[in-house]
Amino acid sequence: MAVPVLVALLLAACGVTSSVVPDVTVTGGAGEAPTVTYLTPLTVDETYRKTVWPGTGAELVDGAPVLIDFWLENATDASLVKESYSTSPTPRMLTVEDLGTDLYETLQGQQVGARLLQVAPGGSGGDYPTVTVLDVLPTRAVGEPLTPDPALPVVTEAGDGGLTLTPTGTPPPDDLVVQPLVRGTGAQVAAGDVITVQYGGFAWDDGALFDSTWQRVLPVSFLLSDVPSWAEGLVDQPAGSRVMLVVPPSYPLGVTDGEELAGKTVVFVIDILATGTPAQVAP
Repeated sequence: MAVPVLVALLLAACGVTSSVVPDVTVTGGAGEAPTVTYLTPLTVDETYRKTVWPGTGAELVDGAPVLIDFWLENATDASLVKESYSTSPTPRMLTVEDLGTDLYETLQGQQVGARLLQVAPGGSGGDYPTVTVLDVLPTRAVGEPLTPDPALPVVTEAGDGGLTLTPTGTPPPDDLVVQPLVRGTGAQVAAGDVITVQYGGFAWDDGALFDSTWQRVLPVSFLLSDVPSWAEGLVDQPAGSRVMLVVPPSYPLGVTDGEELAGKTVVFVIDILATGTPAQVAP
């Protein structure tokens, strides 16, 4: 996995910004893998940090989840070590324990949407200096709120950051219902994509929660085809969206199958954080 390598290699020297500013240029647009240009070998005595562009979204919260795309190079020869743009974003907790001091200090106080540059000397976490570009992604839906069908259950954000569902007492539908609650502006989900999501699964009749990434804290990534009803309902939905799927018992639930759900209509509320085609997924 990319996460252990990323964390290990970013455990190099912490401290204040280096007095020598390295000549590093980062190009590429939001949502794209960056192009990083510099003369090799590139060395620094202390970790250097720069905001390539600031974020405009929510400020990152200590101890809360953070979702990042990263591009990590060996600064000795500009060779690529690891990256996440061709696979799926990396979820971590914004703590020193989970990220290491260097990466934690680079991310602390930033906002969603920021692109950050970190140049670190070789040290405790790696044998060579590194150049890293980090994109801070949202960990919940971000977009235009939409007015749902009043016959559908009401979704409310709970104080702990999760979701609750309040039934309306109406009879459950016979067919799959797809109800966008927030319309994002990111890439559209394609059939067979790998998606990165936060979600809650609820019983239609009483709103009881039976599955939740919010309770497990971190977002998850998996093949859309692993959950057949999602594969039908989420296609063409843009990243950044929150979508309610009402799934009748005639639909297989895939990874969420369980005897306790047999014969029941269930409701999934899904925040689509990122999506990518199978061709982008590393073997």
